[in-house]
Amino acid sequence: MDSSFNNPNGNVKDNSDNRSWIKDAADVIDEENNLPSLVGTCPFMCPVEERLQRERLRDLATFERLDGNPGKSSSNLAVKKFCRTISTREIQVSDVRPLSVLEGTLNHLFNLFHSSDHPFEVVHDFIFDRTRSIRQDLSMQNISNNRAITMYERMVKFHIISHQKLHRSSSSPNASSLLYLNLEQLTKSLMTLFNLYETNRISHSIYDNEPEFCSFYVLLQIHPDSKQGEPLSLWFRNLPSAIMKSKQMCFARNLLRYFRLGNYKRFMYMMKSEASCLQCCIVEPYINEVRALA
Repeated sequence: MDSSFNNPNGNVKDNSDNRSWIKDAADVIDEENNLPSLVGTCPFMCPVEERLQRERLRDLATFERLDGNPGKSSSNLAVKKFCRTISTREIQVSDVRPLSVLEGTLNHLFNLFHSSDHPFEVVHDFIFDRTRSIRQDLSMQNISNNRAITMYERMVKFHIISHQKLHRSSSSPNASSLLYLNLEQLTKSLMTLFNLYETNRISHSIYDNEPEFCSFYVLLQIHPDSKQGEPLSLWFRNLPSAIMKSKQMCFARNLLRYFRLGNYKRFMYMMKSEASCLQCCIVEPYINEVRALA
């Protein structure tokens, strides 16, 4: 597995010095409503009111229970749940976590990723929901700086590794729906990450990890259920030439072309000799199918 999955800094180029113009969440103004953007003040992974309510309702995930008690948690265990319908006009700043708390929450979640005490589906379900909540808090505060990019890269990696693990446990009754939902959130996270790259781009510079993450999107097109927003040819036109010429993107484009042309022997050779660990996680579910056709 990619070593930067649990590394908050990963391999992202730190451009904070030459990108000092990027505003933090507290400085961003909602021009449409002429109101300051929401700036969270919650110091915990889960707002106190939500935690107390879920304790009363006994709505605590396994990882949130204090000493296994389904009706008791703590600020070190409870993590804010994803809320499907929410508006910045209705939310209280005390219910929204600032960037530093979100980073700590993400570290906490990924420390649970390799838990062997529970089936992977249980671990994935918890992290899946709570990372959606993290993305929601980032979005509500319009946080789009380099630290947000690092967080999104880590969350994308979570979904990619989960893609492989869920496929390997496909005998589970819920495997099909879990795979679909994970793929959906993987694609959405990638799209947001690409927007963050573009928002923070200076001239024709690119981020160190950008070619690799763009290659992930190309490889996802092998999946029969992939739903891309626009044809790849149009998407390619908007990418910096440095990304298009990168080793990672050349590999992904060639692999996809061999797959679509039915050149499965060449496909298998490239996978074996050139694919990175995370690229393998994306393509692995189709290897047996391709191997049978090669």
